[in-house]
Amino acid sequence: MTIGYEINDLAKEESWRIFRFIGEMVEGFDKLSGVEPAVTIYGSARIKPGDDLYEQTAGIARRLGELGFSIITGGGPGVMEAANKGAKEAGVISAGLNIQLPEEQSPNPYSNRSITFNHFFIRKVMLVKYAIAFIIMPGGLGTLDELTEVLTLMQTHKIRPFPVVLFKSQFWEGFLSWLRNVVLARGFISEEDFKYLCVSDDPGEVVEMVQKWYIKQEAVGRRALRR
Repeated sequence: MTIGYEINDLAKEESWRIFRFIGEMVEGFDKLSGVEPAVTIYGSARIKPGDDLYEQTAGIARRLGELGFSIITGGGPGVMEAANKGAKEAGVISAGLNIQLPEEQSPNPYSNRSITFNHFFIRKVMLVKYAIAFIIMPGGLGTLDELTEVLTLMQTHKIRPFPVVLFKSQFWEGFLSWLRNVVLARGFISEEDFKYLCVSDDPGEVVEMVQKWYIKQEAVGRRALRR
């Protein structure tokens, strides 16, 4: 009988988790309302202010903000902090989507829209849902996870194709070489999967790629509405 009660209690607990998921989703939708057009910037949490990558990230975010784009990050330190800092300096929405971790990741001080999630999968939805482009700075396992998820969502047509800009060609060349020479060569992906993947070493070029793509899409949308 005790085992039966434990199983029932576990089933009830699992059912109630659904409402916690819904609560996090609702909070995300509510706080990110009106954030578009936005660019999501991913990258390492381990770089420090003064690092070249930190300053370049802040500059990219600042310039995008000056063009009217909101900036979304994972809300933590490093690249995320730099991107939120640049957005705040530009006076646009600087959204930080933080995550609760065993070793707590504190929200950076530059987010003017901050949300803390308990579940990674809901945070990932919010990082992708409102973006019209993705900029992937050098990073570790989390950054690779986010990059491959975005590419998978586009490959499987779960989201519309958007620019995915890899910053720092030297950092990404080994990964791209492996994709082409091993994964593509084995037929596990297709050449089409590389279509929206761009590489740049120039912060100005990164901003230009995003701006040009967005202007082009806006023009296409306006033509479609006139038909």
